[in-house]
Amino acid sequence: MIDTIIFDGEGVVIDSESIWDRGQEEFLRRRGLQYDRKRIKPLITGKSLVDGILIMKREYGLPGDLKELARERTEIVKRFFEQEVTYIDGFRDFFESVREKFKTCMATALDNKLLRIVDRRLGLSALFGGRIFTLAHVGYRSKPHPDLLLFAAGRLGSKPQNCLVIEDAPLGIEAARNAGMKCVALTTTYDREKLARSDLVVDSFSEIDISGDPSQRSIG
Repeated sequence: MIDTIIFDGEGVVIDSESIWDRGQEEFLRRRGLQYDRKRIKPLITGKSLVDGILIMKREYGLPGDLKELARERTEIVKRFFEQEVTYIDGFRDFFESVREKFKTCMATALDNKLLRIVDRRLGLSALFGGRIFTLAHVGYRSKPHPDLLLFAAGRLGSKPQNCLVIEDAPLGIEAARNAGMKCVALTTTYDREKLARSDLVVDSFSEIDISGDPSQRSIG
């Protein structure tokens, strides 16, 4: 039975996907290339900055040093994060409804530098009581590897089968499945077809009902 909720960061807690799209567009435009969102975004969502660059190098044949390209990409999106990042609609109300009944945390692939910017703007550390876990905790093993989710469950003292992951991306759903956890997917970033491998697909937090006695609930 579910006693723990693990929130993905971007697209679930943090409304930043449009920022990344604009960042990708600018990064590639500098090189005379066009961002093919439909093809590229599913490949890089949930990946570390370096892994994302590796994928774009492969897909676009980008020249240049990997770390320098990742630094440039970070600087591009950093400006947008500093100006306009917000919470996903409905997240705060949902979180307030579950925070006393479940163990909660955020497990995110967001770069630590960008995470600090978001934390200053939104107060994430205070909201989650410091229970924010990143790829730095697991040697930057990106989704669909389950390492980050399993690490988060371990830190909360939770069994994987008792964890519910709230995700917005195919790679995150695969990570939850690989971790042996239930998964609800929000259509904040992708359409329902791409999220079909989750246990439940919803259009908003208001559609997620896990009320009642935590010992008696299950999803999927």
